[in-house]
Amino acid sequence: MFKLIKKCGNARLGEFHTPHGVIKTPVFMNVGTCAAIKGGVSTMDLRNMGTQVQLSNTYHLHVRPGDELIKKLGGLHKFMNWDKPILTDSGGFQVFSLAKLRKIEEEGVYFNSHIDGKKIFMGPKESMKIQSNLASTIAMAFDECVENPAPYQYAKESIARTTRWLEICREEMTRLNSLKDTINKKQMLFGINQGSTFDDLRIEHMKRIREIDCEGFAIGGLAVGESNEEMYHIIEQVEPFMPTDKPRYLMGVGTPVNIIEAVDRGVDFFDCVMPSRNARHSHLFTSNGIINLMNQKYELDESPIDENCDCETCKNYSRAYIRHLFKAKEALALKLAVTHNLRFYNKLMEDIREALANDTFDEFKKKAIEAYGKRI
Repeated sequence: MFKLIKKCGNARLGEFHTPHGVIKTPVFMNVGTCAAIKGGVSTMDLRNMGTQVQLSNTYHLHVRPGDELIKKLGGLHKFMNWDKPILTDSGGFQVFSLAKLRKIEEEGVYFNSHIDGKKIFMGPKESMKIQSNLASTIAMAFDECVENPAPYQYAKESIARTTRWLEICREEMTRLNSLKDTINKKQMLFGINQGSTFDDLRIEHMKRIREIDCEGFAIGGLAVGESNEEMYHIIEQVEPFMPTDKPRYLMGVGTPVNIIEAVDRGVDFFDCVMPSRNARHSHLFTSNGIINLMNQKYELDESPIDENCDCETCKNYSRAYIRHLFKAKEALALKLAVTHNLRFYNKLMEDIREALANDTFDEFKKKAIEAYGKRI
């Protein structure tokens, strides 16, 4: 299913074949948590900006509108009018980050909904059932995302439980894929590596979960408080023990510089709310660095957000106009800004793939990190 085309050091150029199309890697997945990108960006817009994969969230869609309802409407692809791959997060991260009241048991987690306080139970079987109802292309295994730093003994016990949950996820997904009324009978499963910031636990856990039949593997529990240097170090420790014939996904990461550094360390898949969230607060990524469009110096600036960008926003509107929209609290400001930032991220991945194909990745990395990490 995963075709490794070539390597430049540890950086990998590849293709991942799925029931909903081929994903060219490295790839950035646009985050549509509730089956929509915040900022008024439609699936038609996403196609125009080169999006390959959408990410939606199991927990949020289970709470509202309900996964059973989405199944009745034909699954998530039909529901949101998107015929390309969709990855659904397991809900594990939201359970541990949003739920103020939770109780972890061997079979799963008891907690209260962040919306109405309703009592909810979610475990590996429940997560797989919800994701099967959603009929996503790739389902993530249910895991525990511990805070960093975590006590060593707790992290050790947690990865043992996460491994047991992965085994249940694999068995349950195989069963669900065989049922007559399942919408996507070829749904894929990605396992998740945990272990906080402890090298030995990360390596031990990766060795254990790679023996379980998954279509891909993710590194989870990073970008949650540790430094960039710690994150890069963990990737370097885990990567040698990840299967070479399956995609690697670094969950929740990150800045353009984070992505380039992680690609250089062998990662294939990325997702992050940063491009859309920052855009909604007028923070925009450009080929010369990061700008805050609310700064007064852009009041009379008739140039596009980025003269090197081919997005619809940059083709048609000036910095001065979009700044005015933000000041006037017009909804169009969000759409135009989010469109630009998401296109910037997708174009970044296109440039990375082109550099890998042309054996110029090292040169690209040096120039891109210097430019994209600056705040103007």
